[in-house]
Amino acid sequence: MSNYEGYKSPLSSRYASKEMQYCFSDQCKFSTWRQLWIWLAEAEKDLGLNITNDQIAQMKNHISDINFEEAAAEEKLTRHDVMAHVHVFAKQCPLAAPIIHLGATSCFVGDNTDLIVLRKALDILIPRVASVIHCLKSFAETYKDLPTLGFTHLQPAQLTTVGKRATLWLQDLLMDERALKRCRDDLRFRGVKGTTGTQASFLQLFSGDDKKVKDLDKAVTALAGFEKYYGVTGQTYSRKVDVEVLGSISSLGTTIHKMCSDLRILANRKELEEPFESTQIGSSAMAYKRNPMRSERCCALARHMITLYANAANTHAVQWLERTLDDSANRRLSLSEAFLSADAALLTLLNITQGLVVYPKVIEKHIAQELPFMATENIIMAMVQAGGDRQVCHEKIRVLSQEAGAQVKQFGKDNDLVERIRKDPYFQPILGNLETILDAKTFTGRAAQQVTDFIEEEVDPILKGYESVVKNIQIVTLNI
Repeated sequence: MSNYEGYKSPLSSRYASKEMQYCFSDQCKFSTWRQLWIWLAEAEKDLGLNITNDQIAQMKNHISDINFEEAAAEEKLTRHDVMAHVHVFAKQCPLAAPIIHLGATSCFVGDNTDLIVLRKALDILIPRVASVIHCLKSFAETYKDLPTLGFTHLQPAQLTTVGKRATLWLQDLLMDERALKRCRDDLRFRGVKGTTGTQASFLQLFSGDDKKVKDLDKAVTALAGFEKYYGVTGQTYSRKVDVEVLGSISSLGTTIHKMCSDLRILANRKELEEPFESTQIGSSAMAYKRNPMRSERCCALARHMITLYANAANTHAVQWLERTLDDSANRRLSLSEAFLSADAALLTLLNITQGLVVYPKVIEKHIAQELPFMATENIIMAMVQAGGDRQVCHEKIRVLSQEAGAQVKQFGKDNDLVERIRKDPYFQPILGNLETILDAKTFTGRAAQQVTDFIEEEVDPILKGYESVVKNIQIVTLNI
């Protein structure tokens, strides 16, 4: 079978970074298993078991040089992935063979490796979120004063600003940064707990010395770089941990989908556009098209992120008693795909936010079509201040508005309400102030100041923790 006749995940062949792919690679997984066996042996030796420096040195010499073909053959024979790798490692380290995996169960390497990988993967994702926040902050500041139509029910509503709208996306991303960081900081190590979590095998190794078993748990946890271990486990760490982690990734997916859906709507209105390269083809048939393919990709990946939460939740729900193995195949898919999808979506979103293009003239045109209707109350108030009768003015405006609306809806013409007001002698007292009354910036309230306040009070304090990250942001180019 050639390379083109077997299935390849698009997450690895098209979308996710090499950095994130390595986290979930066989090389990372099985070299981490070996590292865990070394940490276990070191801690057991320090606590008095008969393990030599030569045995540990031999293991260290073979952390990375894994014979994957031999391991696959062993697994086919034994039907047990951990024992297959124990056998292969033992052949490479004959001195250490008697003490590899001493006292441990399969979940010692399996679960602890998963926790190490989750931590590494979160350490990749969180700075990506911070980078997107940084780029969006700049965008919001640049366009904080630019009026644009607000929408409720996807219908034109009171004006906002382009920058203010961006703060809505920013606020969601700040919540995601908090959730992901909390997941990362809350992660603990499974440690050395034995087959059903009772540590019985280790208690036997240390001749019933309870303190040494606890010290072993602490020592291996520290060697792995964790501050804490889970105080109690079954055979596995609680799959509730996966629920929390994938929950935060699923929540990030909702943020990305909402933001990129907004961008697609705005692209449809030609008010805003994602980067579009000079050689990029929007459509195989319609050469003029500039499809928002990056935002569409983000939405597609985000939907996958959202659905994977159900996998984690349902898996935790059926972990009967101390554990069942129906979590294994599911987690091989859901954990890796959640992080690879999130990585790909964030890289694409970073590319988008580094090159968003705004078209003020189009935005101005759309405002001009709706603002006259929105300004009618201000016009009435100005007429009253000039000595007019509110009820008479209201009726005048109502009639002219209906006539202008008919021109727009029935004949597809521009909104000509302002011209009708100019031509009506009744409104002569306020014509000199009409341009001021219709100034779009007077309809945006505190939007611009809200942007400034939000960035100073909410965004900057978070970005302060990522100064080295934002200082070294690279321009993202998408391979495909």
